[in-house]
Amino acid sequence: MIELLTNTEMAQADRLAISGGVAGIELMENAGAAVAEAVAGRRAPGSRVVVVAGPGNNGGDGFVAARLLAARGYELDVLLVGEADRLKGDAALAAKRWSGSIMPAEPGGLGRADIIVDALFGAGLDRPVEGLARAMIEAMNAQGAPVVAVDLPSGINGTSGAIMGAAVKAAHTVTFFRKKPGHLLLPGRMLGGTSSVADIGIPATVLATIAPRTFENVPALWRARFPVPGYAGHKYDRGHAVVVSGPFWSTGAARLAARGALRAGAGLVTIASPHEALAVNAAASLAVMVRPVDGADELVAFLADRRLNALAIGPGIGVNETTCELVLAALSGDRAVVLDADGMTSFAQSPQRLAAALQARAGKATILTPHEGEFSRYFGALDARTKEGSKLERARLAAKITGATILLKGADTVVAATDGRACIAGNAPAYLATAGAGDVLTGIATGLLAQGMPAFEAASAAVWLHGQAAAVFGPGLIAEDLPETLPRVYRALLG
Repeated sequence: MIELLTNTEMAQADRLAISGGVAGIELMENAGAAVAEAVAGRRAPGSRVVVVAGPGNNGGDGFVAARLLAARGYELDVLLVGEADRLKGDAALAAKRWSGSIMPAEPGGLGRADIIVDALFGAGLDRPVEGLARAMIEAMNAQGAPVVAVDLPSGINGTSGAIMGAAVKAAHTVTFFRKKPGHLLLPGRMLGGTSSVADIGIPATVLATIAPRTFENVPALWRARFPVPGYAGHKYDRGHAVVVSGPFWSTGAARLAARGALRAGAGLVTIASPHEALAVNAAASLAVMVRPVDGADELVAFLADRRLNALAIGPGIGVNETTCELVLAALSGDRAVVLDADGMTSFAQSPQRLAAALQARAGKATILTPHEGEFSRYFGALDARTKEGSKLERARLAAKITGATILLKGADTVVAATDGRACIAGNAPAYLATAGAGDVLTGIATGLLAQGMPAFEAASAAVWLHGQAAAVFGPGLIAEDLPETLPRVYRALLG
């Protein structure tokens, strides 16, 4: 289940299921049953469960969970934010099926809870939480008992992951049919605890009508396009990646990227090095080749060899006019290009200059890999609209403006394609916050491009492999460990 559904798309999924013959109350019963199972997996019968129910369908799910848990021997209190006689539709029916008392919500009602069910708001929240609802959210966080959230922790926007004034910090979240972007985007991801996706009876066939364009970044998204060497192949079949190096005092980034490209599977990797850094780059490289290349003209001449089919430029190269000229030279050909770090920042004072070069090669494989600071410096200068909205929206807009695939780094890395597709990573551990890790990611993406992987798939796969290598290595990770851990990740991935 790799599709992520926005609030609007999830509502459409519900409507399509109901129009197809699945009763709305059946969906609610199944959702409530999944919540009850999650509670039962965390506390034994006899425990006191407090359900905080809202006035909509999320509250209806809570009423169902309360009824089922009471039948299994749990002590239940149901606190309703709102009035029972104003409940509508399936939520009203679920409340009628609950034979216990319904108490007006107030923070003191949580005092004896062993576990809390947050059924206040679901993923569709689109305005700041205020008044009693906010007081209940703050009380749930202060009470100390674990919270099982229904659909999404109350106060989190399901599409953007933003906190709408205040939000519940859950130990576990049960969502339905498909995850929402807010389960993966920060800060929402930090507040959901562990998560599970329950099948509540919505047929997967509705996805063909909804046609979602946002996905969780897992191998199922890109595995069919992932390069696997053939028995009869040779190194030239696997592409020749080039990494442009910075000056002699700043070669480490290029060498990390080159090692990443090689471990990612590129048949050959060459560092295009300034003469002054040639000895440093050559002494530190074995399987990676090194060639002297000074300035834009020499880079153009070097790249005349069409076998050099993928190029990375930016890491450690410096922020200056020389870098601008090198980047424009790199973008002038047909080969795949990954542009990172200094390669973007150098154009912050003349953003249209780079944008024009990117737009001129629209349709060719180009990946931009900024972190938030680099994104802000370049895209903030290029188009003020990229300063607003969620991370997902900003990355999509940047892809549309430039005609390039955008890999916007972070704990919730977003990859956005020019055709509107986007994915969000959920496997990056905190260990990745270390110097040089982004340079390795640039190299992995370049190595996959060299093997013929399309830009969106290559960027997505690189992000997942990068995160997985960090998770496999674990504590103590430094950037040099990432390429050396990739073989273990590949063995698991390729079976």
